[in-house]
Amino acid sequence: MIITIVEYLVLGLAFLVLIPICVFAIQLFAGISSFAQRPIKTEIRQNIAVLVPAHNEESVIESTLHSIIPQLQGNDRIIVIADNCSDQTATLARNCGAEVIERNDSSKKGKGYALDYGLRYLRDTPPAQVVIVDADCQISEDTITRLVLTCTETGRPVQATYLMLAGSGAGLKTRIAAFAHTIKTMVRPRGLYRLGLPCSLFGTGNTFPWAIISKLELANGEIVEDLKMGIDLVYDGSPPIFCPDAQVISYFPTNSVGMQTQRTRWEHGHLSLIVSECPRLFVKALKSLDIYAFAMALDLCIPPLTLLILISTAVLILSFTAYLFFGWLMPLVVSVFGVALMTFAVLGSWVIQGRNILSFTDLVSVPVYIFWKIPIYLKFLVAKQVEWVRSSRE
Repeated sequence: MIITIVEYLVLGLAFLVLIPICVFAIQLFAGISSFAQRPIKTEIRQNIAVLVPAHNEESVIESTLHSIIPQLQGNDRIIVIADNCSDQTATLARNCGAEVIERNDSSKKGKGYALDYGLRYLRDTPPAQVVIVDADCQISEDTITRLVLTCTETGRPVQATYLMLAGSGAGLKTRIAAFAHTIKTMVRPRGLYRLGLPCSLFGTGNTFPWAIISKLELANGEIVEDLKMGIDLVYDGSPPIFCPDAQVISYFPTNSVGMQTQRTRWEHGHLSLIVSECPRLFVKALKSLDIYAFAMALDLCIPPLTLLILISTAVLILSFTAYLFFGWLMPLVVSVFGVALMTFAVLGSWVIQGRNILSFTDLVSVPVYIFWKIPIYLKFLVAKQVEWVRSSRE
């Protein structure tokens, strides 16, 4: 009797892990092929304000503004929020022609506080739409127009493709991280777009109708404010939509400490939201029969790719051990299917979208990257990061 119960528990665990794997694979298979750029409509677009939150970004702020300002039209505005800066960010931004507002409150750290400060600055003369671009990003040609027109057509928040690249001479860990990021912020959102489903927000390259963003509570220290914002928008009935042909680009930190800080913040924040928000989203989906809430819950429950690989491998080992000692075949079949499905989906993404990022030799070295990430997940269990910490750029 006890052995039978344990067998069902192992089988249940195998099926539980299979759920995010299947969602992940469906997204990748749907989004694996590229989109042809759509022609831009020529009608006059609505006026916008571009918010650029910046904390000690003197090394990159000029380049970012030079990529944004040529895409502005008519009464568009660009506002740099110099947030707790101790460098020349504000001066350099003014010299580029941006409006600059400065916030100095070291007790309230985080991008959410900066964005809230910028929105309050806009309240007296609100734009039709607000675009958010991080201070270390470059935007591709026509990105602003594509985002704004998509937002106007749908009445919903819009997310651009957000690529984080490995710079020249980047190490193996950075190149693998760039491939994983491409899957997360390009391939998976494209799949959701093709399926007619909402996507998460990625913190930069976002556009919002003023009527929607002005109602959001952003003044908090949430370390993954973008993910939380996307979830809040689903609760409010305004799920974000992906714009595949708008593109924002930035680069991974070039030093290992900066990269470790960045990954810890992202992944601890993501895991915290899985625990706190997935159940709420599923309840909302069931109560109101909201397909968008259900889709967002499924998307959110996919852990970071490295952790998904670790969990599925652990369950496979457990299932194989149970088969060897007790002859339980079904858990092993489910686990093997899950690992094979995930492997096939990732390999397919690499063949079509990742060979310019990773060589095949790099790909087979992924276990090295996985071992590097294990301390991040162990730290989540014993000393979870809850405060925003800036990643060193250099």
